[in-house]
Amino acid sequence: MDKVIVAQNLSLGYSKDEFIIKDISFSIDSGSFVFITGASGSGKSTLLKSLYGALKPETGSLVVAGVELKGVNKSKLNLLRKHIGIVFQDYKLIKEWTVEKNIMLPLLVGGYDKKVQQDQVEKLLSHVRLKHQALKYPKELSGGEQQRVAMARALSNNPVLILADEPTGNLDDYSSQLIWNLLEGANKDLDSTVIVVTHHIPESMRIEYKHFHIEFGKIHERI
Repeated sequence: MDKVIVAQNLSLGYSKDEFIIKDISFSIDSGSFVFITGASGSGKSTLLKSLYGALKPETGSLVVAGVELKGVNKSKLNLLRKHIGIVFQDYKLIKEWTVEKNIMLPLLVGGYDKKVQQDQVEKLLSHVRLKHQALKYPKELSGGEQQRVAMARALSNNPVLILADEPTGNLDDYSSQLIWNLLEGANKDLDSTVIVVTHHIPESMRIEYKHFHIEFGKIHERI
């Protein structure tokens, strides 16, 4: 099976004097569903940031979808990001844009045909059960609804890799279950690799998954 992520002797930090992730090596198979857990401050979100190039490796190697991220240039990084869907804990929706335009963002960046954009947005609005909110703005939505918009945006360009940072941390049960169903569906139906940073793995998961745990800057696979 192909590897979508390969890290070798990877160290990450926000200064050269202190590493949060320390000399770790691991790999993730294409098409797998992966949870990354760990205590607050353990480096879960730091590792996730490195996977889409927001934080560059200090030492070692990090290859994502065939792209070496240590020293990667901007154009190659932008090309890689077109194949990644990201779900942030704080949504990161554009407040001046409507729900449908927020979902459309990756398609606009990718230069897709207008009909393709509209058809995909309509399909995703239906998936996240927000067709009735299409022309609303983020501030008019609940937190759960905003996260569902963020989820739809992450799925809009049929990504090879989906990265989610505590995607259900502050949500009600209904929205949480909907998010998990969408992530499972993306993994199963689109064959997207899904990587989720979370404090708790939901008991409702219906698919096979891998579990990596971060502690004291090191990563271990739990069986």
